[in-house]
Amino acid sequence: QVQLVESGGGLVQAGGSLRLSCAASGSILSMNFRGWYRQAPGKQRELVADITSGGNPDYTDAVPARFTVSSDSRKNTWYLQMNSLKPEDTAVYYCNADVTFTGSTGVGIYQLNYWGQGTQVTVSS
Repeated sequence: QVQLVESGGGLVQAGGSLRLSCAASGSILSMNFRGWYRQAPGKQRELVADITSGGNPDYTDAVPARFTVSSDSRKNTWYLQMNSLKPEDTAVYYCNADVTFTGSTGVGIYQLNYWGQGTQVTVSS
């Protein structure tokens, strides 16, 4: 019914840039929380940044100023632009959202939290 599909990860040299995308699909009415998390090897998953339905970004202390979150609400897509990447940014990056949606028959309104499948970002030194 609702899917979050990430793209944009890969292998990059230190100092390079990547832009991650998370596209949500389904019978979506709204998304009140749209976030990016990352999980490095041997570490817990941590919130990196989020963006409200109004497009206001918020960053945690885990995020360097090199990262920027943005969105395109018309496409139900949000992005994480990562510049000047460092080896310590290596992690699996996940998108996450609180989604309000209708049932498959159009009956009923539901709200659930969804995760993307994760995309690997590897920064080589």
